[in-house]
Amino acid sequence: MTNVLIIAAHPDDEVLGCGGTIARLAREGANVTIAILGEGMTSRYSDRNQAPREDLSLLQSDSQRAADLLGAKALRTFDLPDNRFDTVPMLEVAKIIEGLIDETKPDRIFTQHGGDLNVDHVVIYRATLTAARPMEASTVQAVYSYEVASSTEWAFQSFAPNFTPQLFVDISDTLELKVSAMELYQSERRAFPHPRSPEALRAAAIHHGSAVGLRAAEAFHIIYDCRSGKGKTFE
Repeated sequence: MTNVLIIAAHPDDEVLGCGGTIARLAREGANVTIAILGEGMTSRYSDRNQAPREDLSLLQSDSQRAADLLGAKALRTFDLPDNRFDTVPMLEVAKIIEGLIDETKPDRIFTQHGGDLNVDHVVIYRATLTAARPMEASTVQAVYSYEVASSTEWAFQSFAPNFTPQLFVDISDTLELKVSAMELYQSERRAFPHPRSPEALRAAAIHHGSAVGLRAAEAFHIIYDCRSGKGKTFE
């Protein structure tokens, strides 16, 4: 049985980055665990304690509904401060991810990209690499980073590492599930031409798919892959 761990900083990152892939893997029988480490939305307030508890509860409920729609086996949520991960010791973030790895024993991990505009994504990227070091006893065979609309592209390739995908996953049959899952996020969805709009998500998937002869795809940067090396395309 394949075990897959999806690591996200915020509620909706998991859908934006790999919602179609989650749905595909779940359909193929994989045990997919989604871990969202941040509370979400509190950075919209000068004091995070000003965020209404009912809004945070609704956001968490939306996360569960999205995970259920995509077919994830489990959703784990944590409460790191939104857009303030850089105020948390890196060791604490890495320890959370280490615990998730010990618990779920994944052979594949999908995580945030390290060159994103959002500081929380950068912290998650570094913490994942720390927690998923390719040690002899580790179950982890591959680690990939994903792009997040309205963060990865808005860095305008100004921060290293640049997002240079080598892995393209065919989501022709699950693209609409991804779009529907994003629409469940009532506080996070946006209207076109915002990058998180349904039209923009479809366009991005078609763009990535056309690069490798597919109708729709999600793109990933391969951090390491002990199974097949770099440059593999899922078809």
